This record gives sequence, structure tokens and C-alpha cells, in this order.
Amino acid sequence: MTPKREITRADLMPLDAYARLRDERRRAVVAEKKRRRLEVGPEAVFHFENFASMWLQVQEMLRIEKGGEAQIDDELAAYNPLVPKGGELVATVMFEIDDPVRRKAFLSRLGGVEETAVIVFAGETVQGVPEADVDRTTAAGKASSVQFIHFPFTRAQVDKFRAPGTEVMVGFKHPAYAHLAVLPEETRAALAEDFD
Repeated sequence: MTPKREITRADLMPLDAYARLRDERRRAVVAEKKRRRLEVGPEAVFHFENFASMWLQVQEMLRIEKGGEAQIDDELAAYNPLVPKGGELVATVMFEIDDPVRRKAFLSRLGGVEETAVIVFAGETVQGVPEADVDRTTAAGKASSVQFIHFPFTRAQVDKFRAPGTEVMVGFKHPAYAHLAVLPEETRAALAEDFD
């Protein structure tokens, strides 16, 4: 079955109905998100998004902000770009450093890191493309602690990625954060379902 590529108003639940099913839905999505998560180096975590993770995000934002009808279009506009469109993988990357002083110093050396994200497998390199909604590196060279990155695949690359047992590495080629991590087979298989 082809995954859904866009969240529509028809996919959303009224807040009262969502409240009744929230715990169950959250548990299911959290379990799925664990299969789609990869730690890269000591500070970065890639969360590969899909329809379910973004649907939950929209529902949670509507629940928290209680903006009603007026809020729905804004949430759909914000989160639909992060639903994979069939020929790509999409990741939210978070640099997780609890200490604010260390985090600021670390991110100040990481400018442009979003331009160096890669997925490497079977002789192929898929270069990440940062979400274009806002520049996530300041003019002073400080990177945001949260990055949204698309990985566009060719048809031939999709076929290679889908092959069971393919060794896949994900990471950055940034001079201040040159780390790659091997994608577990369970995660590769889960991500392979994002493609048409």
C-alpha cells in the first residue's frame, strides 16, 4: 500500500475525538518513531519523518494551541513539507546538548552543517537538501539546533536502498562534525516503505 503523501483536513480528528484516542495513537507513533531514529556522532539524532509522525505533530499542535479552524491551514502548511513525497526521505535532525553554554559554543562552529548531510550506500551518495522555509544558519555562522533535511533519491537509488541487507550510512561531512552512523537493518527496512 502506498503511504499517504499529504495530511488533509479530512485526515484530522476533532479535538474531543483525538483526546479519547490520544494515548493509543501516541503510543503507536512513538513505537514507529523508534524504528526511524538514528544517533549520529555524540550530539545529533536523525528522526526520519513520515505521514504518521507529522499527523501526530499537527494533532498535538491543534490540541496545545487550541486555535480552532484558523490554526489548521497554518499547521498543514508547516508540517506537510516534512511528509516524504515518494522519491525522498525526510529527517528532522536535532543536536541534543543540555548545557546551554556548551550548546551555544558547539552550534557556533557548525554553520552550514545542514548543507553537508548525506546518505551513503551501495556506491551511491544522496546529498541532503535543507528545508527552504528559513535559513537555519545565521550570518554569524551559528547553526540551529534543529534542522529539516530532504534526501531526494533517483529511481535507481531507491532500488538499491530497498535491497535487503544494504549497508546504509547517514551523517554529516562538516569539518566540525564529520560523523557517519550505520543504519540498522530494521530502520533501513522501515525507511524503504517511504518510497513509491
